[in-house]
Amino acid sequence: MIASIKGKIVTRLEGTVIVDTGALSYEVFLPASVLQRLEENQDSDGNVRFITYHYLQVSPSSASEVLVGFFNKIERDFFLEFIKVSGIGPRAAVKALNKSIGEIAQAIDRADIAYLKTLPGIGIQRAKEIIAKLQGKMGKFILMRDHVATPKSEVDLRDIEEEALHILLQLQYKKTEADDMIKKALERNSQISTAEGLLNEIYNQRKSPAEGTSKERASDGRTKSKL
Repeated sequence: MIASIKGKIVTRLEGTVIVDTGALSYEVFLPASVLQRLEENQDSDGNVRFITYHYLQVSPSSASEVLVGFFNKIERDFFLEFIKVSGIGPRAAVKALNKSIGEIAQAIDRADIAYLKTLPGIGIQRAKEIIAKLQGKMGKFILMRDHVATPKSEVDLRDIEEEALHILLQLQYKKTEADDMIKKALERNSQISTAEGLLNEIYNQRKSPAEGTSKERASDGRTKSKL
């Protein structure tokens, strides 16, 4: 069992790093709250030490060892609590913890489903399960100072979606319908940068099928007139 690992970061990828210990190099999976604080946790020689969670991932055709890294035991303790929730495995937990562990712990403590739903892979049902399992156990984690900077583009996109949703609700669309339209519009055009642009994309999205139908009808009419 690998309890900790120390070495130099030789490769940094999305969600993982390769740590060179001298004789061996290890791939270590890191939550965002850890990955964003690599530089500040290097020693004078450029080495980083991780407290690790080491487990064996087994599939029907293979088995592989996986390391998840943290800067201290309390971060790892939170991770161990988080994966006790039904349906959240180690890799899913690494992906989900893309915000400050302290902030996530606060959201769990106050039963903030809306906040928990912003974590990758966490829907409303999973958020409820997290609260049911972990609420009341977050005391020491809430005190953590593991600030994670939210990318500006992510904040802007969330604001754009909320503004567009507010307008669609005023236009008498149901929330489920509005959410679906917003999701499909963003899938069609990932470069949207304003609420107005998002609403225009939704309009074009709803207009296109109607135009197609009209053209088909016109074509059918011309065909029939020739017969």
